[in-house]
Amino acid sequence: MGQCFMKHHNDDDDSDHNAAFASGNVHLITTKENWEEKLAEASKDGKIVIANFSATWCGPCKMIAPFYCELSEAHPSLMFLTVDVDELSEFSSSWDIKATPTFFFLRDGQQVDKLVGANKPELQKKITAILDSMTQCNK
Repeated sequence: MGQCFMKHHNDDDDSDHNAAFASGNVHLITTKENWEEKLAEASKDGKIVIANFSATWCGPCKMIAPFYCELSEAHPSLMFLTVDVDELSEFSSSWDIKATPTFFFLRDGQQVDKLVGANKPELQKKITAILDSMTQCNK
């Protein structure tokens, strides 16, 4: 459902990338150091990280971006990150990204779940499950 397969694409029209992919409470990751800082911050604050590996040229990524931003505003207890697979291609390769968007769910830097594709109901379902598990842990 709604995914783009990885390819090298060089598009000079990235001007609206930050606005489209990192509004709401979504943090755009631009360096590996920035990634490490955000993971450390999430760990310290006891937050689950949802990392969206996407691309500016990917139609499904553009389609789900506003929903992802809405989710970030609705769930401040989670940390929402976006990684542009073209800007951080080597880093993205280390996560074995085969298609975009790919969402990773991380607790203390470790993957606890994954979703490939722009599937809004499944993304919502996984976030609800993560929130439920956090509630169970805090009881």
